[in-house]
Amino acid sequence: MARRFDLHAEPPPLPSRLTDPVLAILVGSAVWVAVAVVLGVLAATGVRPLDAWFVAALIGVGLGGVGLVVLALQRRAIRRGVKGAQKV
Repeated sequence: MARRFDLHAEPPPLPSRLTDPVLAILVGSAVWVAVAVVLGVLAATGVRPLDAWFVAALIGVGLGGVGLVVLALQRRAIRRGVKGAQKV
């Protein structure tokens, strides 16, 4: 007996570990922190000067922090029941 497939059925939801952006933000920020530390050490030892790459690494860390703050504010708005809150 052949199985019938419902072509209009909704797919099962993805696990939250695959849809939660916090892990991606933390990993990205950790990479930028590592880059900033390496460039800072290289600058302290005189191997290379502090340049745009160091500034870009600091900006990357800062943007990761901004992303975490935005997510926290969105989740807080969802818990409070704000109508315009985005579902995360």
